Amino acid sequence: MAVNPSRVFAAVIPVGDVYRDENDGMIRTVQRNSEQTPTREVQVTGNAELSSGPNRARLCLQVSSRKDSVTEAKNSVSRRLEYILQSLRQQGVKEENVTVTKDIRRAENAYYMEAEVCVTLSDFVKMQNISNLLVEKLDSSVTVSAPQFYHTTENLENIRRQVCIVAVGNARHKAKEVCRLVGQSLGRPLVIKEEETKEWEGQSEETENQSGGSSQPTINQKIKNATVFVSSRVFASFEIKAKGKKNC
Repeated sequence: MAVNPSRVFAAVIPVGDVYRDENDGMIRTVQRNSEQTPTREVQVTGNAELSSGPNRARLCLQVSSRKDSVTEAKNSVSRRLEYILQSLRQQGVKEENVTVTKDIRRAENAYYMEAEVCVTLSDFVKMQNISNLLVEKLDSSVTVSAPQFYHTTENLENIRRQVCIVAVGNARHKAKEVCRLVGQSLGRPLVIKEEETKEWEGQSEETENQSGGSSQPTINQKIKNATVFVSSRVFASFEIKAKGKKNC
């Protein structure tokens, strides 16, 4: 995952109590009783951006046969289907990562049978090796589709959580630097709020695809196109303590 530099803005609030009005989102200062110690705080916003490549690939193969009898169609498909499944086992693919569907149709005076095998893998090198092997060993009656790359729900949730954590860390670091600059110490956090998140897929490389290159994207281009980018902006305020007191 790549982390981009954050943009952080800071505002040091002078004597008085500061709170955020939930109705209009404004920052208000309320003067305390003279007998009470005024609260000072530093307000910052921190930004972060992370990217994550896809963590799953799906490879699908279609086997078809058209014969005069349904038995001949079944036998023709079954032989190639068994070879595919055996090849997957030899490559270490687990059964739970393989799905097989079969369909038989009657077309005029013949029978048409089609079987589809879909494999889900997290190892992209193994996926490409399997694809190359089956394309080489099987005839044109077997179609090997281009792999599709995607993210699991857990992978997406993880990057969304991590980018917020990084943004908060950036905000706290900047707040600490502001306090150091004015000879103060950073105290406890008062408010931490994620104000905006953005998420998009792929890189802005449309010009590359339009500049006379191959119409079919390469594996690396497919992975880049499926890469997810997530950004987060957080608002945070921290108490300011006099120099010498214990830091947060």
